[in-house]
Amino acid sequence: MVSHAIVRRPPHGLKWSWGVVGFMVLLHSLAALALLPRFQSLPAVLTLLILYWVTGCLGVTMGYHRLLAHRSFRVPRWLRNLLAVCGALSCQHGPIEWVGLHRHHHRFSDTHHDHHNSRCGFWWSHMGWMLFTPPARAMVPQLTRDLQNDPWLQFLNRWFLALQLPLAAALYLLGENLGVGGWSLVLWGIPLRLVVVYHVTWLVNSATHTWGYRSFATDDESRNCWWVALLSFGEGWHNNHHAVPFSARHGLRWFEPDLTWQHIRLLQALGLTRGVKVALYEQGSSHGQAVSGGA
Repeated sequence: MVSHAIVRRPPHGLKWSWGVVGFMVLLHSLAALALLPRFQSLPAVLTLLILYWVTGCLGVTMGYHRLLAHRSFRVPRWLRNLLAVCGALSCQHGPIEWVGLHRHHHRFSDTHHDHHNSRCGFWWSHMGWMLFTPPARAMVPQLTRDLQNDPWLQFLNRWFLALQLPLAAALYLLGENLGVGGWSLVLWGIPLRLVVVYHVTWLVNSATHTWGYRSFATDDESRNCWWVALLSFGEGWHNNHHAVPFSARHGLRWFEPDLTWQHIRLLQALGLTRGVKVALYEQGSSHGQAVSGGA
């Protein structure tokens, strides 16, 4: 049983990742610049919302998380590769690095080995940990043996940051053709969108380990937080997820909406997915019970 004592300080002895620090400062500065009136337009807002869905829902939540990290369902290789591209466009590492760190988190959740241990405080679990080089990175090859030899995932893992360049070019040309200015769509579609997707993703590490209710008696601090679930396409039902990580469905009860699960159901209806693993919430238990289901 893991102790639930709060650790008041983050780990000592970690090395600053100055490249990440500089990147985050630049990105947040450009996101603030995007909010100036001269860059605001309806096409810019629509660009942000569409790319928020493509990268946050299709990419991170469905592609990186439920498909690659937990193998909750299977899809044809072409669709898997496409979802991995959507995830890479989120700039949250390439797929192999992301999956390895996430699997490490599940293995050591909220212990001193967890790189975003919520017991070190809200700020640390939200984004403080990212500003350092986590020792967990050394375990990525060991935790991603099923992905290491895939050429496409290796390519995305190496070049995920460069994918923003063709996207920026396409957005600039679109903005010029629409008459709203190319930089308007670039700023809203890349730095502002990345900052929004980053913080929503980080809320799953911080807010859902701080606020909400617990349906399952897990050994970590995971909780179900409705407003994070709405922002993150269903990832906020985090206590459910930590109790049954294999489940493609995170919102296990009728009042727990899970938009990513609805996307997976659509893929089922189109015949594009198989081997879907589902956990059902069995009422009558004070903590809930995970029941494996198939689809």
